[in-house]
Amino acid sequence: MLMHDLVIRSRRVALPEGIRAASIAVQDGKIAELADYDAVLAAAATTDLADLVVLPGLVDSHVHVNEPGRTEWEGFATATKAAAAGGVTTIVDMPLNSLPPTVTVPHLATKQAVAAGQCHVDVAFWGGAIPGNLPSLRPLHEAGVAGFKCFLSPSGVDEFPPLGLGEMEQVMRELVEFDGLLVVHAEDPVRLRDPVDGTYRAFLDSRPGAAEKAAVQEVIALAELTGVRAHILHVSAAACLEPLAAAQARGVRITAETCPHYLTLSAAEASSTAFKCCPPIRDAGNQDALWQGLADGVLSCVVSDHSPCTPDLKEGDFATAWGGISSLQIGLPAVWTAAAERGFRLTDVVRWMAAAPAELAGLPHKGRIAVGCDADLVAFDPWAPITVDPGALAHKNPITPYGGRELRGLVHATWLRGRVVGNGRPPAGRLISLHHNRIGNNV
Repeated sequence: MLMHDLVIRSRRVALPEGIRAASIAVQDGKIAELADYDAVLAAAATTDLADLVVLPGLVDSHVHVNEPGRTEWEGFATATKAAAAGGVTTIVDMPLNSLPPTVTVPHLATKQAVAAGQCHVDVAFWGGAIPGNLPSLRPLHEAGVAGFKCFLSPSGVDEFPPLGLGEMEQVMRELVEFDGLLVVHAEDPVRLRDPVDGTYRAFLDSRPGAAEKAAVQEVIALAELTGVRAHILHVSAAACLEPLAAAQARGVRITAETCPHYLTLSAAEASSTAFKCCPPIRDAGNQDALWQGLADGVLSCVVSDHSPCTPDLKEGDFATAWGGISSLQIGLPAVWTAAAERGFRLTDVVRWMAAAPAELAGLPHKGRIAVGCDADLVAFDPWAPITVDPGALAHKNPITPYGGRELRGLVHATWLRGRVVGNGRPPAGRLISLHHNRIGNNV
């Protein structure tokens, strides 16, 4: 009988076909066998989790780590500690707000060198598409980025300017040559304006849903013209759902995501600048429509858009404060709490927060409990009550709109390739190269 490295048993394992009792055998960091709960399996170590649910490690494909250059905002050590504590075993780092941004191969190498030795979970990287870096796109793809992010409106940092529509078409035509993926911050700059004052209402009015919808329609038109794979980031406006659904129905290669804050927070709750993000959190009726978009499959992923900053940048009012929300560690309980209240199942949350982001980023060995996948696993108590304490979160700056919020869902342990991570253990994450699924050395 084969001696496995580890067997994890639970009466509730979230498999692709549903939740059932099972034993998971791990060998060399991979899931080697799935068997009945009481199966006799030889192993160097066995863990019986009884009625705790075993989830696949979540995949968060929208994280701003900000290192190097703005490491005081966040960093690979703190971001990946927060991820592990929240049941996230893989993150995909955005090409901004680091200095330098990930828009050339040397800039990617700089970021990878800084990340080495710090990561508590696996880390992949997005490249950036900005004016003037068209010749760098194929080399970045060959160097292993998951795809390319662009903005249609100002990004908030000068070193990552937006693309005009003509420039975006050029980028799409380049990417389609090697089946690259373009992920888009879609807000039409013509429809954005400065807030008339520092209130949340003025900020919300300055970034209307019509700006999102117009930009989404522009991306759809160019994706349909060029045949590129495109993905709309952080959909906040329900007005985007109809054009996305219509495009998907006629075969346009376009997907879309939303974020925990759009699903769980509303404009009426925006009592401090911790709630400020771009695009903004909208009203409760809009939120209902986003949940329907998930139910219909128009929105496929729920990811954090973890965009932290230092406390001083959140000072002032809604006109001047930095726009970004930190939720990497608490996305799972936040989304699960709201999903359960609306009648969704835990398997739905797993699909939105693990399987679909893994598929988007080109990670077939992540996001599922299946033979051959990485043994990235989470022991989760879905009904345990928790109260969000910002000071107890692992990300670098204790700023979150979820402070004091009562949620359900407690992560008891997180395994990365069969090894427990977090809770003071040394970093065990790897840097992932997406091209041809090459995986880097331990970092």
